[in-house]
Amino acid sequence: MIARSRQVALALTVVLAAGAAWQDRHHRPPESGHPGAPVVRDRGFTLVASGDVLPHGSAIDRARFDAGGSGHDFGPMLSGVRSVVAGADLALCHMGTAYGAGGDSTDFESPPEIAQALAVTGYDGCSIASRHTPDDGIRRTLDALDRAGLRHAGAARSEHEARRATVLRAGRAEVAHLAYTYGAGVAPLPSGEPWAVGLVDETRILADARTARKAGADVVVVSLHWGTEWEEAPDEQQVALARSLTAARTGHRPDIDLILGTHSHVPQAYEKVNGTWVVYGTGDQIAGATTGHLGLPDPRGNQSTLGRFTFTPPGRPDGRWEVTKAEFVPQFYDVDAGRVIDLNRALAEGAEVRSVRDRIRTVVLSRGAAMDGLVMGE
Repeated sequence: MIARSRQVALALTVVLAAGAAWQDRHHRPPESGHPGAPVVRDRGFTLVASGDVLPHGSAIDRARFDAGGSGHDFGPMLSGVRSVVAGADLALCHMGTAYGAGGDSTDFESPPEIAQALAVTGYDGCSIASRHTPDDGIRRTLDALDRAGLRHAGAARSEHEARRATVLRAGRAEVAHLAYTYGAGVAPLPSGEPWAVGLVDETRILADARTARKAGADVVVVSLHWGTEWEEAPDEQQVALARSLTAARTGHRPDIDLILGTHSHVPQAYEKVNGTWVVYGTGDQIAGATTGHLGLPDPRGNQSTLGRFTFTPPGRPDGRWEVTKAEFVPQFYDVDAGRVIDLNRALAEGAEVRSVRDRIRTVVLSRGAAMDGLVMGE
């Protein structure tokens, strides 16, 4: 555990990203076959994904302070990872709470200003499906994300919206983002609206993935809100579902190209299963002072990872986009300073910093991912 003085010093010495404005990375480049069009090189893309944005009261208070006491500004809180996020061709987050009405917030509702901060940081879209998605907050949350220019997956305001896959552009690739949760927790699903939040069901997930592929998706990414809270090892249901989903194939390609897990509140392992990368749990990117399932303080709740995957185009028309480089970036949310810290970019070094980084590495590599090429990145 990093001591309070170490936390503050670490946050103050973190290398901040350059202040470049968030750019739309989904514009289709000109086709090289058109007269006068520039030649478009056949290249891949990088995808970055982070864990639960689940701000507790202390994080919300910090955002109010950073806004000067009027409203909330979460931008400074995320500035320490902006270079990693904005540097990717496609960046996905997980919004673990719904947004409160009129800027209000509770334990499971966050100020809507956080959507703009996520966009400025460089995120392109967020998975929304979680057990903290109450029925009266879905529309507010999706409306706020729309206003910020963020795409979303896993919750819907209408049955038509629920049936439509979220597709984002990364380089020349079309990436479908699907999201599901193991169940509703805080509030039941709206009466008569079973489509409002995507629920984990293997048959449905594979059907949605195949539909997205038939509609032209080059890469299918599935976000899953699953697992057992505070457990670093994936549980039996996670492992079994990961095996089933990654084994499903249509023709020469798997139906799913990447699985991103959230909900456990602590980092979990990465693993290549049936040739497909699975992140069992990224941990919480933004939380607060955390207590584990025994009700005792647990600093692991402020440790997380960013996954970064480099996809390369297939060598044949019916081939898959392959992950040719897999990385994880260890993160830490400094409760005292109210900042997310890239532990590999911190100028302040010391035994405590290395200890946190090393334990995250140990957990992430605990299922043999290093043998398949997973490395720690900056």
